[in-house]
Amino acid sequence: MSTTGPVGVAVIGAGVISKEYLTNLTGFPDVRVHIVADLVPEAAAACAVEFGVPASGTVEDALNHPDVEIVVNLTIPAAHVEVATAAVQAGKHVWSEKPFSLDRASGAGLLEAADEAGVRLGCAPDTFLGAGLQTALRMVARGDIGVPLTALTLMQSPGPESWHPNPAFLFQEGAGPLFDIGPYYLTTLVQTFGAITKVAGFGSRSRGSRTIGSGPKAGEVFDVTVPSHVSAIAQFAGGESSQSIFSFDSPLQRAGLVEVTGSEATLAFPDPNMFTGDLLLTRRGADEPEVVPAVGSTATRGSGVLEMARALRAGRPHRAQGAMAYHVLDAMVSISESIDTGEFVALSSTAEAAEPLPEDWDPFAPTLA
Repeated sequence: MSTTGPVGVAVIGAGVISKEYLTNLTGFPDVRVHIVADLVPEAAAACAVEFGVPASGTVEDALNHPDVEIVVNLTIPAAHVEVATAAVQAGKHVWSEKPFSLDRASGAGLLEAADEAGVRLGCAPDTFLGAGLQTALRMVARGDIGVPLTALTLMQSPGPESWHPNPAFLFQEGAGPLFDIGPYYLTTLVQTFGAITKVAGFGSRSRGSRTIGSGPKAGEVFDVTVPSHVSAIAQFAGGESSQSIFSFDSPLQRAGLVEVTGSEATLAFPDPNMFTGDLLLTRRGADEPEVVPAVGSTATRGSGVLEMARALRAGRPHRAQGAMAYHVLDAMVSISESIDTGEFVALSSTAEAAEPLPEDWDPFAPTLA
């Protein structure tokens, strides 16, 4: 594998999310997609043709490709660790879609395997690298709200079964609103406050089965096996606290609410599932909030892969670390345990917020000779 020039990438998983990743990765000059792989060869081949990728094939083909340095793991959550571990054993760096894993043991094992192999792990969400959240994080860091104290986050919807062509996995182990949507909000909170120390959660299901509303499987009924509504509170290492709702049970849709309150002001962040959006700063004593435009990159999914690739060439840490994703996983598993036990659960892991990106960080600029 090369140590200079664009970083070679393989994409494993040709499902819905691969389209956005491939749109960006094939447009970033500092990475080069060499192959798309999938359990269904026809799906991989179609993606490769659509995005001008020179090869397609099996997972083994991707792992054995001599020019691939980073494997982008877009498989279903239940396969994340298996595919990532195989890539690590093949000597590849890995970027995985969220969640990092489904349980602490397999996640910790993956971190250990990567450390022993001397390869890097990165993980979604990379939305915190976008202009919206980066602007918010810079504002908090420089004291625009005073001392950060508390946060409120909210995501509620009827659920994705009306539009997603294959939604059953989103209501089963490793998903539900906590594991599917929670990483965006919890990652944002950790980037804002630092490590979570303990959590408590409450969960419920509005119904035990749902019906697919669109696509070739429309009308099929599937089981809901995890809570479809979760309420959670968290305490952070610095003493800050947050309250969160993650719900697939509400006909009233409200998403993207992240409000961080400090000693001097409250800052409403943009949707943490998006890469840009205006911010609202309400200062103590003000009658109206101040609209703050986002500054920075508006490139979407795949930005974290690119930032990881550039960090790899520069020999510096990348920002969307596997350890951060594991800490968020630990928080979600702990919330699930609290739902079952009715008690607070202390986290066993920790993580540090990433250094903000430069405001002029440009994914489309060629920086690797």
